[in-house]
Amino acid sequence: MIPNFGEEGQLKLKKSKVTVVGAGGLGCSVTLYLAAAGVGTLTIIDPERVELSNLNRQVLHWTEDIGELKAVSVARKLEKLNPAVEVKAVPERLTMENVRGLIGGSDVVVDCLDNWHTRFLLNEACVAERIPMVHAGIRGLYGQMTTIIPYQTPCLRCILPETPPEEERFPVLGTTPGVLGVLEAFEALKLIVGIGVSLAGKLLVFDGEAMSFQEIRVERNESCSVCGEKRF
Repeated sequence: MIPNFGEEGQLKLKKSKVTVVGAGGLGCSVTLYLAAAGVGTLTIIDPERVELSNLNRQVLHWTEDIGELKAVSVARKLEKLNPAVEVKAVPERLTMENVRGLIGGSDVVVDCLDNWHTRFLLNEACVAERIPMVHAGIRGLYGQMTTIIPYQTPCLRCILPETPPEEERFPVLGTTPGVLGVLEAFEALKLIVGIGVSLAGKLLVFDGEAMSFQEIRVERNESCSVCGEKRF
């Protein structure tokens, strides 16, 4: 029996609702482990379809899935893996109008996105709804991760006041989202069960080339446009 987990922890997972935004490289790893762990309700949001170029890193999408909606492709695999989990596929693009409705009621939201515009939109909605959000971003052999507890720890806009430039396509080694995705799932499970120490207030930076992790402390910005006490 895992210390401080046990039957009580498993029941917490069974009653939990997790929303994963993005069904690509990160999302495939995250949802696989959350479903296997026994999360009660798992909502997967992604409007895109599977392409051949995705298959090196998006491990729940297979050759026969090319052209299929990613959210549907992932949901189908997870339902077979663990029929006890209620899996909801939502093939919609997040907008200012729908984001709060789509994530509302979640115990945890996991950011598995690949663009900053939608990440910041999701961050703002999670803060407004007071839902913990686990964030990760990847590029090449590198990645970063943090956990946001609204109004208690830095939100994504506190950490990045200026929006980084977008890249339409960027290189990713297939194993990079695997590493970060598993860590995101690990973090989400800990938040649900209430065990261990989270990455809230810390930015974890992964260097796959050096095979190293660096932890950087981050602080709330009182003037943050999203969560700052002096934003008005």
